[in-house]
Amino acid sequence: MQKKTYYISTPIYYPSDKLHIGHTYSTVAADAQARYRRLNGYDTFFLTGTDEHGQKIEDKAREAGETPKEYVDKIVAGIKDLWKLMNITNDKFIRTTDEQHEKAVQKIFQKMYDKGDIYKGCYEGLYCKPCESFWTETQAAGGLCPDCGRPVGKAKEEAYFFRLSKYADRLVEYYEQHPGFIEPVSRQNEMINNFIKPGLQDLCVSRSSFTWGIQVPVNPEHVIYVWLDALTNYITALGYGSDNEELFNKFWPCDVHLIGKDIIRFHTIYWPAFLMSLDLPLPKKVYGHGWVLLEGGKMSKSKGNVVDPVVLADRYGVDALRYYLLREIAFGSDGVFSNENLINRINSDLANDLGNLVSRTVSMVEKYFGGTIPAEKEETEFDQKLVSLALETSQKAQSDIEQLNYSVALSEIWKLISATNKYIDETVPWILAKDETKAGKLAAVMYNLCESIRIISVLIAPFMPETSLKIRSQLGVNDDFIWDESKTFGKESTYTVKKGEIIFPRIDMEKELSELEKASGSDDKATPFKEEIEGVAKIGIDTFSLVDLRCAQIKECVPVKKAKKLLQLTLDDGTGIDRTVASGIAKWYKPEDLVGKKVILVSNLKPAVLCGVESKGMILAATAAENDVKVVFLDESVPAGSKIS
Repeated sequence: MQKKTYYISTPIYYPSDKLHIGHTYSTVAADAQARYRRLNGYDTFFLTGTDEHGQKIEDKAREAGETPKEYVDKIVAGIKDLWKLMNITNDKFIRTTDEQHEKAVQKIFQKMYDKGDIYKGCYEGLYCKPCESFWTETQAAGGLCPDCGRPVGKAKEEAYFFRLSKYADRLVEYYEQHPGFIEPVSRQNEMINNFIKPGLQDLCVSRSSFTWGIQVPVNPEHVIYVWLDALTNYITALGYGSDNEELFNKFWPCDVHLIGKDIIRFHTIYWPAFLMSLDLPLPKKVYGHGWVLLEGGKMSKSKGNVVDPVVLADRYGVDALRYYLLREIAFGSDGVFSNENLINRINSDLANDLGNLVSRTVSMVEKYFGGTIPAEKEETEFDQKLVSLALETSQKAQSDIEQLNYSVALSEIWKLISATNKYIDETVPWILAKDETKAGKLAAVMYNLCESIRIISVLIAPFMPETSLKIRSQLGVNDDFIWDESKTFGKESTYTVKKGEIIFPRIDMEKELSELEKASGSDDKATPFKEEIEGVAKIGIDTFSLVDLRCAQIKECVPVKKAKKLLQLTLDDGTGIDRTVASGIAKWYKPEDLVGKKVILVSNLKPAVLCGVESKGMILAATAAENDVKVVFLDESVPAGSKIS
């Protein structure tokens, strides 16, 4: 019987000088799915790589006194090292400078050209160099790029165009007939309403103002422009356009392209249209996950707020970082990263819950039975509840992982971990050990704990592979396992355990935050990477009008548990429905001093979960001086809900 196949990809990343935690998020999420599929017997193909052509690379290489290939070679080596550090199990790392890819892209261009889907013309309009994107006057309101917010410039040059407009109706029809193609579903509505309905313009697919790229086969003075070059990697990586298309025939169409929401337009409009032109099947799903945010907005080199995954992995371990990213953030939504939240998760979930469970269990088996649980066992009244939950958790986690609901899956697994810890308190093995007549019950309790932990070791394997193996080593069970082992309680006849090192040591929060603060000023690896930019980007009135500022009155204010910086505000914003906002002002204000005050609320900010609190907006404050923040208060006479303009 032929194995089921599964193909998952991340975007091919632009080779920037430093990858941040946001890039790592996408790749770790894809790796978790690939590992899960392999555990379920799928013949899996997991693709990642780098997009290496374009004007930006050519310019930076020139500044560095290097050829573009020399410039990207050094950076790509660092990216590969990062994926190795993060325990990423990609089956292929594609580079758009690979010879096979370049030849295949030329064949793709020629096929589209021969079909009449590519024609020569002249581009004149607005261009964002950092994003390598062309925009209309309407799209680039206020002269700013809709994607990155930086100024766009006018551009004019001879170019080849792909007839994207030809495929507008077919795209909408495909969306309607394949409701799971774009997820989350809100992304689909955005594509239709913001891009297709206003009218798709034909797409520029070549450039003649620079040379670092794949030559256009019908005109060597042009190079193929970024998106036709970059997006086609998903099929050229499988050998499409080569002498051996075995992998392409086996794995295409892709099961899921896992991408950041900022590039979903390219993957759900341009890419499907390219495939339609080539008469190829479309991918089964394009999933646009949210951003990893810091206080102050999206993580970005230009903002100087990049968090280095190498530093975090070195300090806390790869599995702790993988766990935090996939547990803390609801996949598909934006999430806020903070060192404090990361340390809280490590101490609470990993050290207290999981690590302590394994340590206590192994220690008790060694203490009460010399390390090996005897065959004679006697049931207790608490056993069946634990057994049922363990088997139920396996089914729930499987469903959630397959739907990319990683945080939900991990939440379910941690319910089992909590229940297993509670089982220890319910059965009180230290009391049973004092009564020789209860030896059978004690043996049953120890066995049930080990079986529950064995199942947990399978369930966490896609997310924390090294931790899974460490746990199984202490339990004395085989490290070669499959997902179905989590569906059986009673698989092992007995256990011979061997206590190992503490899996997740607790971290002193205050000391660690202090160390991180020192590191950020002295350790080059921990210092956020900053690009030089000229001043602050100017915005037009159209852009400013998108921000909805309202007067709101603080009705209640309480500290957020486990977050020293945050206060939870309950606001009257004039709608009649209380609004919750989490604000990092606890250092400067006491909760009781804020109640009754009127503040300026950014009311149309997308919600974000901060330390368990869903914050629906934010309040404005000023940095009055170094380490001093002042909330902007309004006069008492301003009614709640009044628009600020």
